[in-house]
Amino acid sequence: MDGASARSLDVTTFLERRGTTPFHIRLLVISCFVTFFDGLDFSLIAYTLPYLRDVMALDDAMTGYVSSAAFLGQMIGSLVGSYIADVVGRRPVIIWCTFLSAVLTFLTGFASNPYELIVLRLLGGLAIGGLLAPVWSINIETMPSGTKARAVTIIMLGFSSGSAAAGQITNWLAPQYGWEGVFFFCGATTLVLAIALLFTMPESARWLVARGKSKALIEPLLSRMDPAADLDPYDAFYLSDERKVSTEVRIGAGAVERTVGKFLKAMAQLFHGWLGAITPLIWATYFCSSFAIYLKSSFGVLFLEELGIAREMAANLGSIGGIIGAVAGVVLLWFTEKRGPAWIAIAPAIGIPLALAIGSGALLDGPLFVPVILLGSIAIGACHAAVISITSIYYPSAIRSTGGGWASFMAKFAAVAAPIIGGWYFLSDQQAVLHGYQATALCLLGVVLGLMALAVFARKLQADRDSKAQEGVAVPAE
Repeated sequence: MDGASARSLDVTTFLERRGTTPFHIRLLVISCFVTFFDGLDFSLIAYTLPYLRDVMALDDAMTGYVSSAAFLGQMIGSLVGSYIADVVGRRPVIIWCTFLSAVLTFLTGFASNPYELIVLRLLGGLAIGGLLAPVWSINIETMPSGTKARAVTIIMLGFSSGSAAAGQITNWLAPQYGWEGVFFFCGATTLVLAIALLFTMPESARWLVARGKSKALIEPLLSRMDPAADLDPYDAFYLSDERKVSTEVRIGAGAVERTVGKFLKAMAQLFHGWLGAITPLIWATYFCSSFAIYLKSSFGVLFLEELGIAREMAANLGSIGGIIGAVAGVVLLWFTEKRGPAWIAIAPAIGIPLALAIGSGALLDGPLFVPVILLGSIAIGACHAAVISITSIYYPSAIRSTGGGWASFMAKFAAVAAPIIGGWYFLSDQQAVLHGYQATALCLLGVVLGLMALAVFARKLQADRDSKAQEGVAVPAE
């Protein structure tokens, strides 16, 4: 086993034998707070958009551009933040992105025209996009087997809860303090969290080991997971379940050239072996799921207003559907995590006929309209919550954040396209809105097909890893 010796500790075995500890629970709670405020700040634009249209007289196209600005920022930020997290660690990226998100959300309240709004939301999206992959990674790398995907889903329940809370906070503050007051309040509360993270957010022990960091950095983290463990005899650490990944490469003498080379090296690792099939499938599935969820989250209130539902009721339906959908995603992963990604297709398969029923227009003004809207929102939310949970679990620790970042990049590419296309084609009148629901059904079909194909290659990857794990015996981590 590479790096193993009589005085080497297999951190993989150490983590697995401890199971779920109070340290894991604290990390999960902290991460949920991070994603809650991330989702809160990110989703404010969707719920304040009706007020912004009134105040700034936005036309349909400009409405799409304003909504997509944060998504574009997220798309770029997901690549930059995730790569930096694989280089300097998960903890600093999470803290800095939370801080910048707080400041930029607060400053958005000062925007006086759509162009300032677009710039501020774009910059805020950079911070928000750089945050999610490192949060996923630190939990995947810390949680024991059988709970990794479920942990990511619970973390994203925090994001969905924050998104749902954005609707309620807007209903609470906007009528009296305007849309500006909503951004001021949420930016200030997120700043409090950023300060708290300085004292509560740990680093990933697996990342430290994968990067060959010193015992002085690794030992305190392992001791927090098991204070009774005697780590003094060990002078080296390794991971028995991962091949060694090197992202070091020299191209020329310049720092910029070396950085580009390392980035390209990390990218190439995403297509190593069975990952060559899995990575594109993750990207395609993520794209379809994200287009559906972000079309709903960007214009859900406007869609429902056009279909005859009052603004505050539309916001409530969006909030309730979002939070129940996130919980449903956790429940779905609870039953399907050990059975493979194909079982996740249950949620989008349910959502397809619901979206088609709404898009047909047959339910308008009928008693089933609101229930079907709510159930459709839940199905889309459960689908996306479950899909994002499988993103990073296939990658080694040294490139896990990069893998999650590229998947997030593809998702945000869809998130940018959804409000722009929606602004062009799905906002003009009631019939256009119905076409939007039909497009959602098509995206959900793409998710089903992607998950079924991914399940096949995921089994091949796991079989390959199990075979390599039997080639050596780890030193007991006691």
